[in-house]
Amino acid sequence: MVSQVVVTKDGRTVEVGVVGNEGYVGAGLAAGLSRSSVREIIQIAGDGFRMMGNALERILRSAPQLQVILNRHTGLQGMQVAQTAACNRLHDIQQRLSRWLLMTQDRVNLGVLPITHDFIATMMGTDRSTVSLAATVLQKKGIIDYVRGAVKIVNRRKLEKSACECYAVIQQFEDDLGLR
Repeated sequence: MVSQVVVTKDGRTVEVGVVGNEGYVGAGLAAGLSRSSVREIIQIAGDGFRMMGNALERILRSAPQLQVILNRHTGLQGMQVAQTAACNRLHDIQQRLSRWLLMTQDRVNLGVLPITHDFIATMMGTDRSTVSLAATVLQKKGIIDYVRGAVKIVNRRKLEKSACECYAVIQQFEDDLGLR
């Protein structure tokens, strides 16, 4: 899983998107841009492919169907960024944490996510204690279980109910674009 983060001048960060087995990073290259304001950080290991930008440009000239697929995913990433911005501003930490855990699990297909509260806090633009309080509430409800360095999703259905509507909106984007 790759976290797409924005870093401010004073060093603060917030995650604006996540990419896993459903997509690709470097969307700017596919759109003809040479740089991005988003930093992409591999957070959970998995298999993937790496390609140089100039090689992608050559391939795209001869593979218009690939260009369509990449454009769809780029559109999805834009919608995800917008929905995440709204979510970060309008929803409480428990709803946001639930959405984030669901999106992460969707992208890595693991029952136990190898992540820390500190990492989640950094991605969500908050502090560790706030994430820990929200995680404790979810754990007491039997939704997740956490130990140092890992979060286990115990009841996905309850986690979906705990999430704000942003998770369903992002899922609908993925369904509409045929990416899920």
